[in-house]
Amino acid sequence: MKKPSPNPFPICFLAALAVIVLVSVQIVKVRAVTCDPSSLEPCAPAILLGTTPTSDCCTNLKAQQPCFCQYANDPNYAQFVNSTNARKAAAYCKVPIPCCPPSTSCSPPPSLRA
Repeated sequence: MKKPSPNPFPICFLAALAVIVLVSVQIVKVRAVTCDPSSLEPCAPAILLGTTPTSDCCTNLKAQQPCFCQYANDPNYAQFVNSTNARKAAAYCKVPIPCCPPSTSCSPPPSLRA
C-alpha cells in the first residue's frame, strides 16, 4: 500500500510566517528612529567651526543618520547638513551621508578624497 505524501502546507505556512516576522522586525527598526535635529547639538562646534567631533556628536550622528535626507531637504537645516564641515564630521565619525535627491552634492569634502 502506498503511503500518502506528506502535506506541504505546515512547512509553507511556517516559512511564510518566518518571513512575515523578519519583515515586521525590520519595519519596527526603521520606525524606531525619531528625527530630532536638536539631538545634533553636540555636533555644533564641529559643523559650525570645523573642530573635531566629540564622542557624543558621533553617537548622535549615527542615531540620526536615517534622518539626514529629511534634514538636507529642509531649508532650515540644509545649509548645516550639506556643509563641508558636516561632511568632515560625519566622515570622522564613520557615518555615511546618503545622496539625497534633489541634491547633487554627494561627493566627499576635498580634504577627504583619496
